Amino acid sequence: MVFVTGGTGLIGSFLLRALRARGLAVRALHRGAVPTDGAPGVEWLAGDLLDTEQLRAALTPDVTHVFHCAGLVSYAPQDEDLLLSVNVQGTAAVVDACLERPGVRLAHVSSVAALGGPAAGSTVGPDGRLPVTEKATWDLGAAHPAYATSKYLGELEVWRGVAEGLSAVVVNPSVVLGPGNWNRSSTRLLRYAHQQHRFYTRGLINFVDVRDVVAQLLALALDQTALSGERYILSAEAVPLADFFRQAAAALERRPPTMAVPDWAAEVIWRLEHARAVLTGARPLITKDTARAGRQPVVYRHDKVQSHTSLTFRPLAETLAWCAGELVTKATHSVAAFVS
Repeated sequence: MVFVTGGTGLIGSFLLRALRARGLAVRALHRGAVPTDGAPGVEWLAGDLLDTEQLRAALTPDVTHVFHCAGLVSYAPQDEDLLLSVNVQGTAAVVDACLERPGVRLAHVSSVAALGGPAAGSTVGPDGRLPVTEKATWDLGAAHPAYATSKYLGELEVWRGVAEGLSAVVVNPSVVLGPGNWNRSSTRLLRYAHQQHRFYTRGLINFVDVRDVVAQLLALALDQTALSGERYILSAEAVPLADFFRQAAAALERRPPTMAVPDWAAEVIWRLEHARAVLTGARPLITKDTARAGRQPVVYRHDKVQSHTSLTFRPLAETLAWCAGELVTKATHSVAAFVS
Protein backbone atom coordinates (compact mmCIF):
# COMPACT_ATOMS: atom_id res chain seq x y z
CA MET A 1 0.00 0.00 0.00
CA VAL A 2 1.21 3.49 -0.93
CA PHE A 3 -0.05 6.61 0.84
CA VAL A 4 -0.11 9.95 -1.02
CA THR A 5 -0.81 13.45 0.23
CA GLY A 6 -1.84 16.14 -2.23
CA GLY A 7 -3.44 13.65 -4.58
CA THR A 8 -5.68 16.29 -6.16
CA GLY A 9 -2.79 18.60 -7.05
CA LEU A 10 -0.85 18.64 -10.31
CA ILE A 11 1.99 16.33 -9.26
CA GLY A 12 -0.18 14.20 -7.00
CA SER A 13 -2.85 13.51 -9.62
CA PHE A 14 -0.32 12.27 -12.17
CA LEU A 15 1.51 10.31 -9.50
CA LEU A 16 -1.69 8.46 -8.56
CA ARG A 17 -2.21 7.38 -12.16
CA ALA A 18 1.38 6.16 -12.40
CA LEU A 19 1.15 4.20 -9.15
CA ARG A 20 -2.10 2.55 -10.19
CA ALA A 21 -0.59 1.75 -13.60
CA ARG A 22 2.03 -0.24 -11.70
CA GLY A 23 -0.76 -2.18 -10.03
CA LEU A 24 -0.07 -0.75 -6.58
CA ALA A 25 -2.73 -0.23 -3.94
CA VAL A 26 -3.01 3.49 -3.22
CA ARG A 27 -4.58 5.54 -0.45
CA ALA A 28 -4.73 9.32 -0.97
CA LEU A 29 -5.54 12.20 1.35
CA HIS A 30 -7.77 14.99 0.05
CA ARG A 31 -9.48 18.08 1.42
CA GLY A 32 -11.95 19.07 -1.29
CA ALA A 33 -14.18 16.96 -3.47
CA VAL A 34 -12.85 13.69 -4.81
CA PRO A 35 -11.97 14.22 -8.50
CA THR A 36 -14.31 12.44 -10.88
CA ASP A 37 -11.60 12.11 -13.53
CA GLY A 38 -8.88 10.88 -11.20
CA ALA A 39 -7.04 7.58 -11.19
CA PRO A 40 -9.39 4.60 -10.81
CA GLY A 41 -9.09 2.33 -7.80
CA VAL A 42 -7.68 4.91 -5.39
CA GLU A 43 -8.85 4.74 -1.78
CA TRP A 44 -9.65 8.37 -0.97
CA LEU A 45 -9.40 9.64 2.59
CA ALA A 46 -10.96 13.00 3.45
CA GLY A 47 -8.89 14.89 5.97
CA ASP A 48 -6.24 17.44 6.82
CA LEU A 49 -2.46 17.29 7.08
CA LEU A 50 -2.58 18.79 10.55
CA ASP A 51 -4.88 16.05 11.86
CA THR A 52 -2.07 14.00 13.36
CA GLU A 53 -4.33 11.23 14.62
CA GLN A 54 -5.84 10.75 11.18
CA LEU A 55 -2.39 10.62 9.61
CA ARG A 56 -1.33 7.91 12.03
CA ALA A 57 -4.48 5.94 11.25
CA ALA A 58 -3.91 6.34 7.49
CA LEU A 59 -0.47 4.73 7.75
CA THR A 60 -1.72 1.22 8.36
CA PRO A 61 0.81 -1.61 8.79
CA ASP A 62 0.59 -2.47 5.09
CA VAL A 63 1.78 1.01 3.99
CA THR A 64 5.33 0.76 2.67
CA HIS A 65 5.78 4.14 0.95
CA VAL A 66 4.55 7.67 1.55
CA PHE A 67 4.66 10.36 -1.13
CA HIS A 68 4.21 13.79 0.45
CA CYS A 69 3.07 15.97 -2.44
CA ALA A 70 0.73 18.29 -0.54
CA GLY A 71 1.87 21.87 -0.20
CA LEU A 72 0.81 25.46 -0.61
CA VAL A 73 2.32 27.66 -3.32
CA SER A 74 1.65 31.34 -2.70
CA TYR A 75 3.51 34.63 -2.73
CA ALA A 76 0.62 36.65 -1.30
CA PRO A 77 1.45 38.35 2.02
CA GLN A 78 -1.90 37.19 3.44
CA ASP A 79 -0.76 33.57 3.22
CA GLU A 80 2.44 33.72 5.27
CA ASP A 81 0.93 32.02 8.33
CA LEU A 82 -0.85 29.45 6.17
CA LEU A 83 2.40 28.65 4.36
CA LEU A 84 4.08 27.80 7.65
CA SER A 85 1.08 25.77 8.76
CA VAL A 86 0.80 23.66 5.60
CA ASN A 87 4.39 23.42 4.39
CA VAL A 88 6.14 23.15 7.74
CA GLN A 89 3.72 21.84 10.35
CA GLY A 90 2.05 19.60 7.79
CA THR A 91 5.39 18.09 6.76
CA ALA A 92 6.36 17.63 10.41
CA ALA A 93 3.12 15.72 10.99
CA VAL A 94 3.80 13.44 8.01
CA VAL A 95 7.37 12.79 9.19
CA ASP A 96 6.18 11.97 12.71
CA ALA A 97 3.57 9.56 11.37
CA CYS A 98 6.19 7.83 9.22
CA LEU A 99 8.58 7.49 12.16
CA GLU A 100 5.93 5.53 14.03
CA ARG A 101 5.91 2.96 11.22
CA PRO A 102 9.42 1.43 11.01
CA GLY A 103 10.25 0.44 7.45
CA VAL A 104 8.13 3.14 5.78
CA ARG A 105 9.95 5.09 3.05
CA LEU A 106 9.13 8.76 2.50
CA ALA A 107 9.44 10.75 -0.73
CA HIS A 108 9.04 14.46 -0.04
CA VAL A 109 8.23 16.94 -2.80
CA SER A 110 9.98 20.20 -1.98
CA SER A 111 10.97 22.98 -4.39
CA VAL A 112 14.05 24.63 -5.85
CA ALA A 113 12.94 27.61 -3.77
CA ALA A 114 14.22 25.72 -0.71
CA LEU A 115 17.76 25.51 -2.07
CA GLY A 116 18.79 29.06 -1.25
CA GLY A 117 21.61 30.53 -3.29
CA PRO A 118 24.43 29.00 -5.29
CA ALA A 119 27.16 27.19 -3.41
CA ALA A 120 30.21 29.15 -2.33
CA GLY A 121 32.71 29.46 -5.15
CA SER A 122 30.14 29.03 -7.92
CA THR A 123 31.07 30.86 -11.08
CA VAL A 124 29.01 32.16 -13.96
CA GLY A 125 29.13 29.82 -16.94
CA PRO A 126 30.13 30.80 -20.49
CA ASP A 127 26.44 31.39 -21.25
CA GLY A 128 26.25 34.06 -18.54
CA ARG A 129 24.15 31.86 -16.27
CA LEU A 130 24.82 30.81 -12.70
CA PRO A 131 24.45 27.05 -12.09
CA VAL A 132 22.77 25.87 -8.87
CA THR A 133 23.14 22.31 -7.61
CA GLU A 134 22.05 20.34 -4.57
CA LYS A 135 25.09 21.75 -2.76
CA ALA A 136 23.47 25.19 -2.63
CA THR A 137 23.43 26.73 0.83
CA TRP A 138 20.62 28.53 2.63
CA ASP A 139 21.73 31.96 3.84
CA LEU A 140 20.07 32.45 7.22
CA GLY A 141 20.95 36.14 7.16
CA ALA A 142 19.39 36.89 3.79
CA ALA A 143 15.83 37.91 3.01
CA HIS A 144 13.78 35.10 1.47
CA PRO A 145 10.20 34.90 0.19
CA ALA A 146 7.81 33.39 2.73
CA TYR A 147 7.11 30.51 0.34
CA ALA A 148 10.81 29.66 0.01
CA THR A 149 11.28 29.83 3.77
CA SER A 150 8.35 27.50 4.35
CA LYS A 151 9.74 24.92 1.90
CA TYR A 152 13.20 25.16 3.47
CA LEU A 153 11.80 24.65 6.97
CA GLY A 154 9.67 21.78 5.67
CA GLU A 155 12.81 20.09 4.37
CA LEU A 156 14.42 20.49 7.78
CA GLU A 157 11.60 18.37 9.20
CA VAL A 158 12.46 15.62 6.72
CA TRP A 159 16.15 15.78 7.64
CA ARG A 160 15.10 15.53 11.29
CA GLY A 161 13.24 12.35 10.42
CA VAL A 162 16.27 10.98 8.57
CA ALA A 163 18.43 11.66 11.64
CA GLU A 164 15.92 9.63 13.65
CA GLY A 165 16.15 6.67 11.28
CA LEU A 166 13.58 7.46 8.58
CA SER A 167 14.34 6.35 5.03
CA ALA A 168 13.59 9.39 2.89
CA VAL A 169 14.46 11.21 -0.30
CA VAL A 170 13.67 14.80 -1.24
CA VAL A 171 13.04 16.16 -4.72
CA ASN A 172 13.28 19.84 -5.62
CA PRO A 173 11.30 20.56 -8.79
CA SER A 174 11.51 23.88 -10.59
CA VAL A 175 8.34 25.27 -12.24
CA VAL A 176 6.23 22.18 -12.91
CA LEU A 177 4.32 22.28 -16.20
CA GLY A 178 1.26 20.19 -16.86
CA PRO A 179 -2.41 20.41 -17.87
CA GLY A 180 -3.73 21.23 -14.41
CA ASN A 181 -6.23 23.73 -13.09
CA TRP A 182 -6.09 27.06 -14.99
CA ASN A 183 -6.31 28.94 -11.71
CA ARG A 184 -3.71 27.07 -9.68
CA SER A 185 0.04 27.18 -9.40
CA SER A 186 2.20 27.01 -12.52
CA THR A 187 -0.69 26.31 -14.93
CA ARG A 188 -1.56 29.98 -14.56
CA LEU A 189 1.44 30.67 -16.81
CA LEU A 190 -0.32 28.81 -19.60
CA ARG A 191 -3.53 30.70 -18.86
CA TYR A 192 -1.60 33.96 -19.12
CA ALA A 193 -0.36 32.97 -22.56
CA HIS A 194 -3.87 31.88 -23.58
CA GLN A 195 -5.35 35.22 -22.55
CA GLN A 196 -3.05 37.02 -25.01
CA HIS A 197 -1.63 39.58 -22.61
CA ARG A 198 0.78 42.06 -24.12
CA PHE A 199 3.37 42.25 -21.38
CA TYR A 200 6.02 39.95 -19.99
CA THR A 201 8.86 40.39 -17.52
CA ARG A 202 12.49 39.79 -18.33
CA GLY A 203 14.34 36.88 -16.82
CA LEU A 204 14.64 33.10 -16.93
CA ILE A 205 12.19 30.35 -16.11
CA ASN A 206 13.42 26.91 -15.04
CA PHE A 207 10.81 24.28 -15.82
CA VAL A 208 10.10 20.56 -15.68
CA ASP A 209 7.34 18.40 -17.17
CA VAL A 210 5.05 16.91 -14.51
CA ARG A 211 5.42 13.49 -16.17
CA ASP A 212 9.17 13.69 -15.66
CA VAL A 213 8.70 14.66 -12.01
CA VAL A 214 6.55 11.57 -11.48
CA ALA A 215 8.97 9.28 -13.33
CA GLN A 216 11.89 10.50 -11.24
CA LEU A 217 9.88 10.19 -8.02
CA LEU A 218 9.01 6.59 -8.78
CA ALA A 219 12.60 5.75 -9.69
CA LEU A 220 14.04 7.34 -6.55
CA ALA A 221 11.42 6.17 -4.06
CA LEU A 222 10.37 2.75 -5.36
CA ASP A 223 13.20 1.45 -7.51
CA GLN A 224 16.28 2.69 -5.66
CA THR A 225 15.44 2.01 -2.06
CA ALA A 226 19.07 2.12 -0.95
CA LEU A 227 19.08 5.89 -1.47
CA SER A 228 18.19 7.88 1.63
CA GLY A 229 18.95 11.29 3.05
CA GLU A 230 19.52 12.76 -0.42
CA ARG A 231 17.91 15.62 -2.32
CA TYR A 232 17.56 15.81 -6.10
CA ILE A 233 16.88 18.78 -8.33
CA LEU A 234 14.24 18.06 -10.97
CA SER A 235 14.51 20.63 -13.75
CA ALA A 236 14.73 20.23 -17.52
CA GLU A 237 16.29 23.52 -18.55
CA ALA A 238 16.03 27.30 -18.27
CA VAL A 239 14.68 29.55 -21.01
CA PRO A 240 14.02 33.30 -21.19
CA LEU A 241 10.45 34.17 -20.24
CA ALA A 242 10.00 35.80 -23.64
CA ASP A 243 10.78 32.49 -25.35
CA PHE A 244 8.57 30.58 -22.95
CA PHE A 245 5.52 32.74 -23.64
CA ARG A 246 6.20 32.77 -27.37
CA GLN A 247 6.26 28.96 -27.49
CA ALA A 248 3.31 28.61 -25.12
CA ALA A 249 1.21 31.01 -27.18
CA ALA A 250 2.12 29.18 -30.38
CA ALA A 251 1.11 25.84 -28.86
CA LEU A 252 -2.20 27.34 -27.75
CA GLU A 253 -2.63 29.12 -31.10
CA ARG A 254 -2.73 32.53 -29.45
CA ARG A 255 -0.86 35.83 -29.86
CA PRO A 256 2.24 36.02 -27.63
CA PRO A 257 3.10 38.95 -25.36
CA THR A 258 5.53 41.28 -27.08
CA MET A 259 6.27 44.10 -24.65
CA ALA A 260 8.93 43.61 -21.96
CA VAL A 261 8.20 45.30 -18.64
CA PRO A 262 11.29 47.23 -17.46
CA ASP A 263 12.54 46.33 -14.01
CA TRP A 264 11.74 49.79 -12.68
CA ALA A 265 8.14 49.49 -13.87
CA ALA A 266 7.75 46.10 -12.20
CA GLU A 267 9.01 47.64 -8.96
CA VAL A 268 6.40 50.39 -9.18
CA ILE A 269 3.59 47.96 -10.02
CA TRP A 270 4.18 45.61 -7.11
CA ARG A 271 4.25 48.52 -4.69
CA LEU A 272 0.95 49.84 -6.05
CA GLU A 273 -0.53 46.35 -5.83
CA HIS A 274 0.68 46.02 -2.24
CA ALA A 275 -1.00 49.31 -1.32
CA ARG A 276 -4.22 48.20 -3.01
CA ALA A 277 -4.16 44.91 -1.14
CA VAL A 278 -3.63 46.66 2.20
CA LEU A 279 -6.49 49.10 1.57
CA THR A 280 -9.02 46.65 0.13
CA GLY A 281 -7.97 43.28 1.54
CA ALA A 282 -7.80 41.88 -2.00
CA ARG A 283 -4.98 39.64 -3.13
CA PRO A 284 -2.27 41.47 -5.09
CA LEU A 285 -2.00 40.55 -8.75
CA ILE A 286 1.78 40.88 -8.49
CA THR A 287 4.01 40.84 -5.41
CA LYS A 288 7.59 41.85 -4.74
CA ASP A 289 8.66 38.22 -5.05
CA THR A 290 6.84 37.53 -8.32
CA ALA A 291 8.01 40.86 -9.77
CA ARG A 292 11.63 39.93 -9.11
CA ALA A 293 11.40 36.23 -9.95
CA GLY A 294 13.75 35.11 -12.68
CA ARG A 295 15.95 38.21 -12.72
CA GLN A 296 18.98 36.34 -11.46
CA PRO A 297 20.36 34.19 -14.32
CA VAL A 298 20.14 30.96 -12.30
CA VAL A 299 20.01 27.52 -13.90
CA TYR A 300 19.12 24.50 -11.76
CA ARG A 301 21.26 21.52 -12.73
CA HIS A 302 19.84 18.01 -12.98
CA ASP A 303 23.14 16.13 -13.27
CA LYS A 304 22.80 14.37 -9.92
CA VAL A 305 19.39 12.83 -10.51
CA GLN A 306 20.29 11.73 -14.03
CA SER A 307 23.38 9.98 -12.70
CA HIS A 308 21.18 7.96 -10.34
CA THR A 309 18.16 7.22 -12.53
CA SER A 310 19.46 7.67 -16.12
CA LEU A 311 16.10 9.27 -16.96
CA THR A 312 16.05 12.22 -19.35
CA PHE A 313 13.87 15.33 -19.31
CA ARG A 314 11.44 16.39 -22.00
CA PRO A 315 12.18 19.60 -23.97
CA LEU A 316 9.90 22.61 -23.63
CA ALA A 317 8.30 22.26 -27.06
CA GLU A 318 7.13 18.71 -26.32
CA THR A 319 5.76 19.67 -22.92
CA LEU A 320 3.88 22.70 -24.21
CA ALA A 321 2.36 20.79 -27.14
CA TRP A 322 1.10 18.11 -24.72
CA CYS A 323 -0.27 20.68 -22.25
CA ALA A 324 -2.06 22.59 -24.98
CA GLY A 325 -3.68 19.45 -26.37
CA GLU A 326 -4.81 18.26 -22.95
CA LEU A 327 -6.17 21.65 -21.90
CA VAL A 328 -8.13 22.03 -25.14
CA THR A 329 -9.57 18.55 -24.64
CA LYS A 330 -10.60 19.40 -21.07
CA ALA A 331 -12.22 22.63 -22.21
CA THR A 332 -14.16 20.81 -24.94
CA HIS A 333 -15.42 18.20 -22.49
CA SER A 334 -16.46 20.90 -20.02
CA VAL A 335 -18.46 22.72 -22.68
CA ALA A 336 -20.09 19.47 -23.84
CA ALA A 337 -21.04 18.59 -20.26
CA PHE A 338 -22.50 22.06 -19.69
CA VAL A 339 -24.57 21.94 -22.91
CA SER A 340 -25.89 18.44 -22.16
